[in-house]
Amino acid sequence: MTEAKRVLEGKIYPSDEKAQLFNNMEPQSSASGAASLAQPVQEFRLPVSDLHELSVLEYGNPKGIPAVFLHGGPGAGVSAKQIASFDLNTYRVITFDQRGAGRSTPIAEIVENTTQHLIADMDTLRKKLGIKRWLVAGGSWGSCLSLAYGIAHPQHCLGFRLHGIFLCGQEDVDWWFHGCRAIFPDHWQEFAEFVQESERADLLAAYYTRLTSGDPVQEQTAAQSLRGFSARTQTFEPDTNHVSELLKPEAALAVSRIFTHYCINRAFLPENYLIGSIDRIRHLPAEIVQARYDTVTPMMTAWKLKEAWPEAGFTIVTLANHQSTIGPMADALAAASARLARQLV
Repeated sequence: MTEAKRVLEGKIYPSDEKAQLFNNMEPQSSASGAASLAQPVQEFRLPVSDLHELSVLEYGNPKGIPAVFLHGGPGAGVSAKQIASFDLNTYRVITFDQRGAGRSTPIAEIVENTTQHLIADMDTLRKKLGIKRWLVAGGSWGSCLSLAYGIAHPQHCLGFRLHGIFLCGQEDVDWWFHGCRAIFPDHWQEFAEFVQESERADLLAAYYTRLTSGDPVQEQTAAQSLRGFSARTQTFEPDTNHVSELLKPEAALAVSRIFTHYCINRAFLPENYLIGSIDRIRHLPAEIVQARYDTVTPMMTAWKLKEAWPEAGFTIVTLANHQSTIGPMADALAAASARLARQLV
């Protein structure tokens, strides 16, 4: 088996030399191109409580392999660009904006918004669509929710496609708010100086206080600062269009408030719960795709998951950061989707 073939099949390759092979190959799909964007085959609203109503979209082949894609943030909402890494002739892809995110209502709401609520929402949606088992896919926060759902409902999962691994534990949260200043000291300094010097030892608490203050001006200003920091540290190279897109006021407030809500509560899960419970899903097919230079969800977390789940395919993409809808990350995700399809058809 050639090294190139090993990369395409998602084997573990620990060296940069082997990982680089993926970036030098012809893309396996048009995942990173705008021309691949599809229109939903159906969309509807799903009330999940007296307070929350979700926006749901379905793409692809109604008779294809059912898959649910879970967006990041939490609170970021889903976009059609994230669906481009699935072959829509092969897959039936369900997406939804999680509570308080995207087009779900009420926007930016953190009441009745926990991991347990989101897991219940997923199963409500699965039952409504008449799906017995589905592939669970997600990146960043979506990888955390994918694992939490799978551990709660392994009998309803076909497998997993995960990227940009984030487990919302102490180490993950500390890195996001403080650790990545080792790489982005300029952006971090601006982010930290938004709050009083006496508060900078715990930036999460400082921002959460402002984002839940009830003062619309203070909340939006804090959201612009936090989301601006996030946007500027996600891409391999500076991307002003990406930053502008993420700083739209309503969306910035939603993701900033909900993200800090989940971080301060550690995803409403015990520390190390996901890694400690991985045996419940280790028998299922899985692909993990991780950018080596991801400065938002660093590779050390993905490596921890890979060590706990040696049966999972593990792909390292060298020339990429956290952004997953363009370039080699998009192509690596498309290749992972294709590998899983061959196992699941």
